[in-house]
Amino acid sequence: MNVADAMTPREDVVTAELPGTRSDVLEYLQERSFSSVPVVKPTDDGLEYRGLVSRDVLIEQPDEDQLVMLMDDVPTTTAETTLPDVARTMVEEDARRVPVVDGEFEGIVTVTDVVHAIAAGDQETDETVERYASTDVNTTYEGAPLPVAERELSYANVPYTVALDDDGRMSGVLTEVDIIDVARIVEGEEETGNNFPDQDSQWSWEGVKGVGSRYLPTRDIELPNGPVGEFMTEEVVTVSAETPVQEAAQRMISKDIEQIPMVTGEQLVGIVRDVDILEALYE
Repeated sequence: MNVADAMTPREDVVTAELPGTRSDVLEYLQERSFSSVPVVKPTDDGLEYRGLVSRDVLIEQPDEDQLVMLMDDVPTTTAETTLPDVARTMVEEDARRVPVVDGEFEGIVTVTDVVHAIAAGDQETDETVERYASTDVNTTYEGAPLPVAERELSYANVPYTVALDDDGRMSGVLTEVDIIDVARIVEGEEETGNNFPDQDSQWSWEGVKGVGSRYLPTRDIELPNGPVGEFMTEEVVTVSAETPVQEAAQRMISKDIEQIPMVTGEQLVGIVRDVDILEALYE
């Protein structure tokens, strides 16, 4: 199976054109839950691919407005590349969306496209998820203010966090998509105010104050100050160590999720990300 069999063709890809601003891309990420948007420039010879703008960059660079300054330099592929080969590129380069380029922009192939091929049996594997799960799980407290949890995701460099209740049990999952969904563009330079109802509370150390109480430039992103429990997904899909990779892929596709907690009984023991199971195609 080749990239051409799995990719989204150019005419069906949502793109942003140069010149442009962060709000153009933020709208797509919020409305369609994309992880990134390709940036193109129209030329006499067609659409020239210029880069990707990811939700990570929008969060990490809140002061930058110009699209050209927010683009990531990511690897590209061709329509004739095999799916296992592009899966290896995605894993090794940590690239969730790989533009398909052959002279001009032809489309895009994503981690989800490859996972869909696994789920459908187009790329067969007999492996179970245990081999590809990580025992290093990013967690937060369900009562933590959302801006704190967003910083935790940023510092951990992961797109999710598993929320724990007062007894340390898993109570939900919060993702970057959840955060983008409730982000608000701030028009004009204004003080965001305190994101925390009580600046003397346990969450109000100086580092958090620096994030939660600052002046934001035009078109910055502001997050609500409610607890993680208000924004997380409570009905968590899980797998066990013995779950086949294909079944895990099917659950990811049917629930539109990028990671699944691995449990033994009710005990959280690991996390399986969609990009992790791509390794089953080429190992």
